[in-house]
Amino acid sequence: MKNAIFVLMFLFAPLSVMAAGGHGPELQEANIDLKDKASLQRGAKYFVNYCMGCHSLQYMRYQRMADDLGIPDDELRANLLFGDAKPTDMMTNSLKEADGVKWFGTAIPDLTLVTRWRSPDWVYSYLKAYYVDETRSYGVNNLVFPDVGMPHPFAHLQGVQAPVFAGGHGEHAEGTGHVVGVKLVEPGQMTPSEYDLLVRDLTNFLTYAGEPSKLERRQLGLYVLLFLGLMFILSFYLKREFWKDVH
Repeated sequence: MKNAIFVLMFLFAPLSVMAAGGHGPELQEANIDLKDKASLQRGAKYFVNYCMGCHSLQYMRYQRMADDLGIPDDELRANLLFGDAKPTDMMTNSLKEADGVKWFGTAIPDLTLVTRWRSPDWVYSYLKAYYVDETRSYGVNNLVFPDVGMPHPFAHLQGVQAPVFAGGHGEHAEGTGHVVGVKLVEPGQMTPSEYDLLVRDLTNFLTYAGEPSKLERRQLGLYVLLFLGLMFILSFYLKREFWKDVH
């Protein structure tokens, strides 16, 4: 009996920790679609052009990405390969870990598994949650990741957001509480809907990068289910035929 109680306590302990932990902001739904090849292609472009100067995808090859996303070789070489990079190379950069620590105060994380470690909703919400904070070294903070050490990579596209404080009056007045939201106060080069699409495409691509085989696995899983269904029908009628003379 004591052993059974101990096992139950062990199994349910993580649930109680999760319930008692984290009181962060509510995450927005990314609504990603791994079947949307156009979105994945745009996300790959955004990652290479805006993120890859610092971050890498060390478990992803350019060629694998191109094959999975239907990117022709000439477009891959023209738009996604720079310098002496080759299609067979991993998607890494030349930034040294020591330089990342020196410039940002911490090693720059690889993003291959970020949506599996966090979640697609977390990444999507994070990229929309930057706001002005003059007390921070880069002049910005993040509602989803407080005291973030990373500058806003899309500030010129999204625009400037101000914090909304608990207990504040008006749209973004400073109150006496903590930051509970953000409000766009200076438009960027994109409209809010255009920026939402950019972030969704990038999140979609990072979700694919975290598990490239999911695209193939889902399609293969459908074929397996169809095969099993067919075999069940054949087995059922075969059994009836074998046992029809048994009384």
